Amino acid sequence: MPTAELSRVPSGVMPNPTIPPPPGRGGDLDAWLDRFEAIYRDAAGDVGRIPWAHAQPCPWLITWLNAEAPNLVRAGARAAVVGCGLGQDACALLERGYEVTAFDACASAIDWAKALHPDAADAFFQADLLNLPGRLIGRFDLVVEVHTIQSVPPACWGRLADGMVSLLSHRGVLVAIARGREEGAAGAGSEGPPWPLTKRELTGLMTDRGLAPVRPLDAFTDESANPALRLRGAFKRV
Repeated sequence: MPTAELSRVPSGVMPNPTIPPPPGRGGDLDAWLDRFEAIYRDAAGDVGRIPWAHAQPCPWLITWLNAEAPNLVRAGARAAVVGCGLGQDACALLERGYEVTAFDACASAIDWAKALHPDAADAFFQADLLNLPGRLIGRFDLVVEVHTIQSVPPACWGRLADGMVSLLSHRGVLVAIARGREEGAAGAGSEGPPWPLTKRELTGLMTDRGLAPVRPLDAFTDESANPALRLRGAFKRV
């Protein structure tokens, strides 16, 4: 069962964006990455033009870091933040003493993150989950995934999960946070992003790759203007 802190869902600060798909190529992962890069680039430094951007770290990551991470991940551990965007989650990890590597496939996002967080600029670099540098494989005690899987069509989820799991050390923990949907509810083939996941889908992505949930996934409704179901789970190698 969640701890009291984990059960208390903070006020919703995370947007629920809807982004038009790339014309004629909705299931093409490279096309989606090009679309995201264009959004970052065309925003020209205006965070308000990034539909998924937020001004502070993911609140559901913060509650997990405070309540559960100390029992699962050693102090000062190596942590990777995938799809780091503008870097708020990465900085929250740095503040807690982790050795952080934060990357995103979008070059404009990385440039922006470095400008926003000059004291942490060395933590950020461009990398693609589908073609990771060999030096990152098996290196991390903690991998943080916040809203990356849900940002692409379901047919692409497995490829992203492959990359995420490959980052883990043999004792590593992967924490994943995603927009959720109830089992049996429409969504897997619906318009996105985001493409919400069921508990079974998120768990299956990890168990199919040799991980097991640390405990049952959390599912809760956020407190945003348009309340949405959220999922959060931590996974370890079997």
